Amino acid sequence: MRLPDQLTDPLSSSTSEMAPHLDLLQKLQFDMLMVVLMSLDDPADLIRASAVSRFWRQFIITHRLCKQLCLRLLPQLSNVVRVSETSCGRKKRKSVGIESSNSAESKALLREHRAYGFLARALKTFTPTDCIAEAVSASSTDNYPEESIRNTLNPRDRVLRRASYWSSKGQKDPAVPETLIYKLISNLCVITEISVQPFQAYFQAGLPIYSAKSFRFRIGYLKSRKDLEKDLKVLPLQLPEENRLQKFVLPEPVLCVGGFLQVELLGRVQKQETDGLLYICVSHVKVVGRSLFPTFEAEVFKPFGKFVLKYDPEAQNRPPPLSPNSQLAIPDMMHAQDIRDMEQWLHMFGGNDPDFVFLNDIPLDNLEMFFM
Repeated sequence: MRLPDQLTDPLSSSTSEMAPHLDLLQKLQFDMLMVVLMSLDDPADLIRASAVSRFWRQFIITHRLCKQLCLRLLPQLSNVVRVSETSCGRKKRKSVGIESSNSAESKALLREHRAYGFLARALKTFTPTDCIAEAVSASSTDNYPEESIRNTLNPRDRVLRRASYWSSKGQKDPAVPETLIYKLISNLCVITEISVQPFQAYFQAGLPIYSAKSFRFRIGYLKSRKDLEKDLKVLPLQLPEENRLQKFVLPEPVLCVGGFLQVELLGRVQKQETDGLLYICVSHVKVVGRSLFPTFEAEVFKPFGKFVLKYDPEAQNRPPPLSPNSQLAIPDMMHAQDIRDMEQWLHMFGGNDPDFVFLNDIPLDNLEMFFM
């Protein structure tokens, strides 16, 4: 079929009436236009809208609509102070300004639009993976290294016919808490699910399960203990005494800036018959989500929690890092030597709990999120 030499607009009687072209959105008031464009909750639709006309693109970039979409998906992005783009990305990218402006503000808006546009798309389309890279430390360990926190990286509770689990030291007071600290695969991860499996002592009479009554999570970066806020209002999540991987899917994805996870175990319920002391034992901990590295990184300003979002457009086609524990079979043989050395050093100096705390709490109650 041969196309006609001239195409006419069905809304006009002749092609001459099409010039000058009028954008219908330009006729809308500002508030109405914002309502229309903010109703686009799919990042692909927002990017397509920015390609419709120069006016649409200018409006979407100027009013930071891609950023606002990301803030709806991840409220933690409100701590971003600015977006920076790698030098290699800037050299290869032809600048398309707002109304041909080369001002610093216009360049910042364009940079922000590109970064948040890709980030919004990445948040909507990703395959969850294991996000734990390393087991850093535990607040106490009963028999080191046989009952080390490293054992919790293995999904099985038996390895080479031996029990694989972490055990706290025994306590008389059931209220004494324990903490486990893990390093994630990058300093910028989106977490969707956290799982914990208590350990059942199959080699003891009665097959006791050394579970905690409840637990809570903290994510973020490590900071000095002296900056810890007092009297944190936290609603813990109940942990059933069951010998299975207990999965807790977060109601909304959570952005971890800093790359650390702390699991705080609250309340002891099981006594060991041989010494009458209360213990907490964990067989496996798993964190599911997605790393935003290498396309994005975070430069955190301690201790305030604000950060610079670093964007590398050239890294979009590179695969994200994988957890070294995804196919872990024998922890003592598979872990890096520097992690073993770090844990041994911490254990030598009176326990495995470093003098750090976490910026963000993730307390859960009936799977409802509260951000402190």
